[in-house]
Amino acid sequence: MNLIVAADKNWAIGKDNRLMWSIPADMKYFREMTRGNVVIMGRKTLESFPQGQPLKNRVNIVITRKKDYKVKGAVVVHSVKEAEETARKEAAECGGDIFVIGGESIYRAMLGYCDRAYVTKIDHGFDADTYFPDLDADGEWEMTKISEEQTCFDLEYYFTVYERLR
Repeated sequence: MNLIVAADKNWAIGKDNRLMWSIPADMKYFREMTRGNVVIMGRKTLESFPQGQPLKNRVNIVITRKKDYKVKGAVVVHSVKEAEETARKEAAECGGDIFVIGGESIYRAMLGYCDRAYVTKIDHGFDADTYFPDLDADGEWEMTKISEEQTCFDLEYYFTVYERLR
């Protein structure tokens, strides 16, 4: 299982249920990496998308504690374990991979299930209220790939891959 995230230099990922930056190349990267695959997210992440709609051309799995929550075009589950089991079944059926796409509590809950993390690292610190676990400080993870420096206006960023050491 994989996860994909964009984080600033302090591992911040959002504020007020929104991204704090707009980097078209990162959005394109996210689309290319997740298209045709299974994505796992929390309810608030889904609701942050345009019109609160699931992502097209993907199997969307939404984790929520709300027992009566329904959304057209998504599979709603109520636990991390149920999300993991459903995702593996769906990935086997579609021949795709699984990507955890947020938010903070889902990343933290699902991190132990993941072996690879695709992290767009933004070399800037933002005012944030939502953070991703610091993989650089976690001895179980190692950065195995880093792109050349990319820029978007005055933001510098890198596409990186971390892998769990087993």
